[in-house]
Amino acid sequence: MTDKNPSKSGSPGMLIAAAFIGPGTVTVCTLAGANHGYKLLWVMLISIAATIFLQEIASRIGIVSHQGLTSLLRRETRISWVRFLLLGLVFSAIVIGNAAYEAGNISGAVLGLNGVTTIPYAGFAIGLIAAALLWSGSHQTIQKALTGLVILMSFSFVVTAILTQPDIKELFSGMLIPSFDSDDLLIIMALIGTTIVPYNLFLHASLANNQWEVSELKAARKDTIRSIVIGGVVSIAIIIAAAGVPSGNIQNAADLAKGLEPLYGSLAKYLIAIGLFAAGITSAVTAPLAAAYVAQGCFNWPDNPKHPGFRLTWMTILLIGTIFSSVGYKPVDIIKFAQVANGLLLPLIAALLLWLGSKKSVLGEYTNHRAITGVGFIIALITLALGIKSILTAF
Repeated sequence: MTDKNPSKSGSPGMLIAAAFIGPGTVTVCTLAGANHGYKLLWVMLISIAATIFLQEIASRIGIVSHQGLTSLLRRETRISWVRFLLLGLVFSAIVIGNAAYEAGNISGAVLGLNGVTTIPYAGFAIGLIAAALLWSGSHQTIQKALTGLVILMSFSFVVTAILTQPDIKELFSGMLIPSFDSDDLLIIMALIGTTIVPYNLFLHASLANNQWEVSELKAARKDTIRSIVIGGVVSIAIIIAAAGVPSGNIQNAADLAKGLEPLYGSLAKYLIAIGLFAAGITSAVTAPLAAAYVAQGCFNWPDNPKHPGFRLTWMTILLIGTIFSSVGYKPVDIIKFAQVANGLLLPLIAALLLWLGSKKSVLGEYTNHRAITGVGFIIALITLALGIKSILTAF
């Protein structure tokens, strides 16, 4: 992909916004709103700020170095056995992990679709749509399609939140006044963990490398902020919508749709279904794409989305997800393995981002300021706690 003119090929931000909200995020935010009301909205604000911080560093590294994160890690890690372990962890967490989670992305899209209409073999249909977009090898085509889905998803969840007529005073209190009990720690960690996602960092660096020039760093930063804020608004809207259901017996988006329908009419049910469909299909496209970029860096393939290895990677992940979602099989052991790998990778990649962002051999005059390093250290500690939680959850 040689076109680096964002005016022609769109901005990477919309792909990151598309990757931001998946069925897992919808479920976690639904549980947070249904069980805690507006109480944990402040967690989302902190998560959004931390995500903007890390995604900006990843984007800047990709733009200035003209390489993806995996390629840089391979180049900058001098000790061979450390390089082997690091790349193996990245490959396991992103490539194998995304293969395990892809079934959930497609199943989420099918669940949303079934809330509006019934289509035979919907899982295979969604898999074919994702495959057609990825096969094009064009960021422009993918971004146009996913931009439309992001707009649809945002509209669906935000309008649903408005329908519930939230108490504005309580809403702002939940956003601006941190409050939690010891029993809330797991859902707090889940909210942060579903917002700060390792594969988005790798995806963003590769997309930014392909579409921005160094002279456009300010525009790229604005694009990053805009995309993460869009994803954050959607997450907050889901929490608000779930908080509008008086019953606490809500476990997922399907339950949320059923709970909202008696209160706010069938429109609420359809809006939730459409939003869930958009969340599922966007993640069904971006997860294999991110994995393909990681594999490209691990195996030092040419920077070409039509390279056989690149295509084979995303095709394999998409095929696994489509089959597993269609037969209803959940690869529990693989998911546990992916959780452990991601738990190890999340704090490590946060630390490595700070390390790469401080190296003049990578960023030259665009290295991190000391203040950024200080904030990054705090975020790295948060991701360490998230990583430990993810590993413990797996067992």
